[in-house]
Amino acid sequence: MSSLPRRLSQLTNATLPDGSQVDVALDGPVVSGVFPAGRLGERSDGTSLDLANFLLLTAPAEPHAHFDKALSWDLIDPPMGNLDLAIESWRDYSAVMTVESIADRARHAALLLLRQGTTAVRTHVDLLVGDDPMRGVRALVRVRDELSELMDIELVALAGPFVPSEQVVEALELGVDLVGGAPHLSEDPIADLRRLIGIAERHGVGADIHTDESLTGASTLGEYARLVRDWTAPASAGHCVRLGTLEPTELAAVISEVLASDLGIISLPITNLYLQGWQHPVSTPRGITALRALLDAGVRVGAGADNVRDPFNPVGRSDALETASLLVSAGHLTLDEAYAAVSSGARSVMSLPIAGVQVGAVAELLAVRGSTLSDVIANASADRFVIHAGRLVAQSTVTYDVAAPLSSLNPSTPSLAETR
Repeated sequence: MSSLPRRLSQLTNATLPDGSQVDVALDGPVVSGVFPAGRLGERSDGTSLDLANFLLLTAPAEPHAHFDKALSWDLIDPPMGNLDLAIESWRDYSAVMTVESIADRARHAALLLLRQGTTAVRTHVDLLVGDDPMRGVRALVRVRDELSELMDIELVALAGPFVPSEQVVEALELGVDLVGGAPHLSEDPIADLRRLIGIAERHGVGADIHTDESLTGASTLGEYARLVRDWTAPASAGHCVRLGTLEPTELAAVISEVLASDLGIISLPITNLYLQGWQHPVSTPRGITALRALLDAGVRVGAGADNVRDPFNPVGRSDALETASLLVSAGHLTLDEAYAAVSSGARSVMSLPIAGVQVGAVAELLAVRGSTLSDVIANASADRFVIHAGRLVAQSTVTYDVAAPLSSLNPSTPSLAETR
């Protein structure tokens, strides 16, 4: 039986992304000290963790998941294709789902993320068609409560344009935290956006809206920013694919509105690379928001995986390092920018406390076997320690057994260097 979770008082011999080696003292869920490696002595009470040969990072946060959909690809066997096909196949399958089946997949999806290092998740949940539209809500509230000691989970009511407002209110009453929706799917996107923002305002909660998830069509992000200009509740916009297609002058005007409202932007490269561009067989667009322009302007940007192995994305490893890798290769971010987007940036757009290896920060940490950030993002070793609120909540150990080269077994065989 697992001995986890385990309270920790110190981490020793860890390597930070800047190359320094440190010992870290923990006081419950908070980092209380950071010292040169070797300062803290070993402890015999089981509360010390030796991180020699591991890179210590701020734990990832997932700002945009869909636990109610996750891991359903093989059950549905949907056609591969764009957003419309994904929505159609999901709607057909959702009619037969039960609270128990949704909860089972959601729990599995959450623990996969935790195993890889993600300790905080914001997940959207559909308000379903049929006699019981709250099936997904009740399932995810159950899973959130079950896993509350292992990770932080926040729920967003995903209200499509045909979902009645009273159902959104019912979801909030059942325990959902934020109002969400997809106004770009409506015949009148601005009207639906205003409806959703109005519900959030009346109930004193934040909003996280699927925004402009297409390469063409109306841009609603600027209006969203204006609607939440004076908010104190959290507000964020996911996808924002259309932003990546705007001409520089128009793009600058929208970003100015986003900055004025301090609206958080959430990029979702894996799913958007899959769903967007099917109608462009030549010079297929990336389908990612305007990351460079947003970061250079000082906008708060987070990034997540979005869908994992469901009709909206048949792949995904539930690993923030996969998202970071795509932000480098497809989004042209630096390694530091990419990892920040899936960790500190994601936490910022989720309005979570500052975490990481600094005094006073919450002890949400991930240690990955490796020497540099480049090494860790590229190789994504499964050797990991995951720390939530100062407790070890997951660990993975990998062993490799690879056949030796023939030259090392037969001394008479010339080496590669000798045959050049």
